[in-house]
Amino acid sequence: MSDNTDSPEIARERETEPVLQFSVFTPNRLGRLHEVVHRLAAQDVHIMALSVQDTTDSTILRLIVDDPDRARQLLDEYGFPYVENPMLVVEIDYERQLKDVLAALFEAELNIHYTYAFLTRPSGRSALAISLEHADVAEHALRRHQFRILYQGDISR
Repeated sequence: MSDNTDSPEIARERETEPVLQFSVFTPNRLGRLHEVVHRLAAQDVHIMALSVQDTTDSTILRLIVDDPDRARQLLDEYGFPYVENPMLVVEIDYERQLKDVLAALFEAELNIHYTYAFLTRPSGRSALAISLEHADVAEHALRRHQFRILYQGDISR
């Protein structure tokens, strides 16, 4: 039986899949961020964007990676609790475009829950991960203002 993961239909699906964020929940202890990053890096899973939110007792690591399937497998294997969420990712050419992205979302009357920047992009351009309600409306508003929306296939290596 042949493996159909390389079929043109599957490849096209990946190109339009939303970017996935992993929210990893861990105790707020010395070395936990290092352990998660080390486990992923050791298996060539590249962290493309990262946000860390901590409290006295716990930490939420928000990660966007180039290989969500492999990241999911590793997080499960090493017992890191997590949830997955689709993110809206918009490419920007320079930092001053941030105000234009925000203006487009404000014009569409969309509330942003949180946002964070990518660490790296294969094309060398900056990108923002944005969590908000009504991602489809946001995508339409940003496209209307000539912004490029990125999908998982755009950030995978």
